[in-house]
Amino acid sequence: MRTGYTLAGGNGCIAEARHRAIGFLDLARTRHHLPLSQRAVDLTQLVVSELVTNALTHAPGPVRMELRLTSRRVDVVVWDSDPTLPTARKADPGRIGQHGLEIVQAVAEDLLIEQEPAGKRITARIGLSGTPGPPGTSRSE
Repeated sequence: MRTGYTLAGGNGCIAEARHRAIGFLDLARTRHHLPLSQRAVDLTQLVVSELVTNALTHAPGPVRMELRLTSRRVDVVVWDSDPTLPTARKADPGRIGQHGLEIVQAVAEDLLIEQEPAGKRITARIGLSGTPGPPGTSRSE
């Protein structure tokens, strides 16, 4: 299964992205009878929120979100028009905000950051089982 959305930004855009992700996963459960753990659903919402928030904060123009589902994982793919590749900052409990990429790295099985001809694409892979897989981060720049 796969679906994609263009998010124009503005008020409610992040909530819309989460809502679309939940609808996509619900469809996978009901129509395709794919067993999804509550953990996978919750983590997908979290990753969608963090990646879309980052894209809206740091890039002009529209944001594109794609969701891909296999029998093992859901891929959350977010594209934006800013070519600057993000890097997670060092952990700092005193820092307020700017923890989004750190959070995504902590919960995703894999994270791919790719430069595009116009912008960048970030893919976070989330396992569908109730237990996390081995952590790992891949970067293609």
